[in-house]
Amino acid sequence: MNQMVNSEDILDRTFSALSDRTRRAILRRLTAGEATVGELAEPFDMSMPAITKHLNVLESAGLIQRQRDGRMKRCTVRPDGLKPAEDWLDAQATFWNDSLDRLETFLKSEKAGSDA
Repeated sequence: MNQMVNSEDILDRTFSALSDRTRRAILRRLTAGEATVGELAEPFDMSMPAITKHLNVLESAGLIQRQRDGRMKRCTVRPDGLKPAEDWLDAQATFWNDSLDRLETFLKSEKAGSDA
């Protein structure tokens, strides 16, 4: 049960982090390569503390990591960060595809039965 709660917590943090367009833009930028916090803040009309809050959410969700480089902090995307969400979405897609396949089979058998 503890593993399931932990997994659910991770999914909650991941989807919450992805629900914000600023955080998604930051992630898109980081897919091009590492960047400093200042570089990430550049395109946004918001304070540095606001950017830091966004980065904290992304880091808490396991989507990015920050490392100190002298006086600067460099951010990189964590490629495995989306794996829990990807696995969950794959399971949902499998469930719905299987359900729709069963419905299609059922409807075809009903139609064949009514045609007879």
